[in-house]
Amino acid sequence: MIALDSDEAIPLLSLRLGSSPGSLRLTPLGGGVSNLVYLIETATLRCVAKQALDKLRVEQDWFCSPCRIHSEAAAMRAFGPVLPPGSVPALLFEDFENGIICMEAAPADALPWKDLLMRGEFDERPARRTGLLHAAWIRESAVRPEWGEEFGSVQTFIDLRVDPYLRSTAARHPDFAGHFASLERQCLQRRISLVHGDLSPKNLLVSNDAVTLIDHEVIHWGDPSFDAAFLTNHLILKAFYHGNQTPHLLALAHAYWQALLGGIGPGMAWIEQAAMAHLGGLMLARVDGKSPAEYLDENMRVAVRSRARDLLANPPPDCESAFERCFKS
Repeated sequence: MIALDSDEAIPLLSLRLGSSPGSLRLTPLGGGVSNLVYLIETATLRCVAKQALDKLRVEQDWFCSPCRIHSEAAAMRAFGPVLPPGSVPALLFEDFENGIICMEAAPADALPWKDLLMRGEFDERPARRTGLLHAAWIRESAVRPEWGEEFGSVQTFIDLRVDPYLRSTAARHPDFAGHFASLERQCLQRRISLVHGDLSPKNLLVSNDAVTLIDHEVIHWGDPSFDAAFLTNHLILKAFYHGNQTPHLLALAHAYWQALLGGIGPGMAWIEQAAMAHLGGLMLARVDGKSPAEYLDENMRVAVRSRARDLLANPPPDCESAFERCFKS
């Protein structure tokens, strides 16, 4: 197998893209902890090549089959025709032999929503757009039962979310083991729609008021409240980080939830309460699981841990109540 960070990668990519090796300029991108990712530029093309790692780059041992890269390609093919143009990258090629996919790049001026949030930019438009996108694929799931079969495997979700977030954190908090076991059952038994599995600001690229959703490797047919809880958790953690900006982060959460609930209709309003049941566990996982939030200092971790345990024991009914309980004086 040819690795993207090897000398053999450029000849392979140039062949697949129909360009001469000398015309390709490769720039490594972050890739998070689980992938090799490169921006490829030629005189006429900007695209991104991605290859999944079998051992993730974290302190604790964390493994997952690199075959998940092909689920990501399938997700882009599924989402592309049903979401607004530009909402997901177009897939350019899929290399099964080397486990590489290549997709069109987001606009050159696009930035991860996480970067904007971390520097204190709290525009509500990305939050609203994310809620609309989430609602759109939940609605489409209701009329596309074939997705349930195509994305029916939950093994990657177990490897990248259930084990490192729920089971790992439960081991650190044995008094909440029953709570985490209940959350795991909900994730694996409530199978209603496509679930992105990593609906995080780092995977939402913002250009003006447009949002591009990337990193679909945890895609599966499952519990839509997990995605909603995952995003809400990130907004709450940013509020802990910024300290005095809680009203702005709450406004973003409101914008997301208003768009989501308006888009899916009253028949699925249960999602908010279900997401709040997940929230405390996900918060605790980002301080005591295998993938702690790198931007929280020790004092912030202590505060998150305390509030997360409270929410896990007594889930709030809605997002506003969650914020109120996390940041009460």
